[in-house]
Amino acid sequence: MAKVAFLGLGVMGYPMAGYLAKAGHEVTVYNRTASKAEAWVAEHGGAMGATPREAAQGADFVMSCVGNDDDLRGVCLGADGAFAGMASGSIFVDHTTVSAEVTRELHGAAAEAGIAFVDAPISGGQAGAENGALVVMCGGEEEAYSKAEPMIDAYAKLCKRLGESGAGQLCKMVNQICIAGLVQGLSEGLHFAEKAGLDGRAVVDVIGGGAAGSWQMVNRYETMIDDQFEHGFAVDWMRKDLGICLKTANENGASLPVTALVDQFYKDVQKMGGGRWDTSSLIKRLRQFD
Repeated sequence: MAKVAFLGLGVMGYPMAGYLAKAGHEVTVYNRTASKAEAWVAEHGGAMGATPREAAQGADFVMSCVGNDDDLRGVCLGADGAFAGMASGSIFVDHTTVSAEVTRELHGAAAEAGIAFVDAPISGGQAGAENGALVVMCGGEEEAYSKAEPMIDAYAKLCKRLGESGAGQLCKMVNQICIAGLVQGLSEGLHFAEKAGLDGRAVVDVIGGGAAGSWQMVNRYETMIDDQFEHGFAVDWMRKDLGICLKTANENGASLPVTALVDQFYKDVQKMGGGRWDTSSLIKRLRQFD
């Protein structure tokens, strides 16, 4: 068993850190709001650190799952950052969805300190984290990944290395690009069914087993029909991710017309007050025109 630090106890990080504890690892947690760390320790045992550096001291592996590029820099760098407390030969595994640019920046800073850095963004939403069934896409050196994979397996159903530093983040961008189009298509289909006077549940029973089927359809169609959007990944976070995708596309020359359009549709949802609704709330934007 290993000594592990986990930085960031949001809706994803809290259960992920819990799975590490259940696997028998010695876990120390850090969260910007200390009350969450206190609650986690009360539930799972282990310890908490007052700073990322304190949490990371003596750890073989340090996992993070925070908000954005600046949040990640904040927990990694500086006098109170995790890198300052990590020993040479230890491994930092970042599960945050961030830019490949900041990933490579921090990979370089870690290397100067003798620390390995694996970018490992996740897919599967809150339910995937709670059920220990996340998909994890990784970038970094093969040796570091091979050592980190058994740790990640505590909360993953699939973990794969895609290439060198930043490759995991680029793969996550592909994931979000695909989801954006799928959710908009599902929203339009269910909205069309409603306007046509069809029973949406019966429609999905028929088409869900065919070529139109998807994870989004299986897991979100009922709550979309019922106008319930408190399940899973928030619109605010999706817009952050799509912003990363579109910026990267501008840099590498990729054409993302549908992604750009759906990003603006999510902006409309935010204007409706739906920034914390889950991403399937695109259908609510269509219903406002009824």
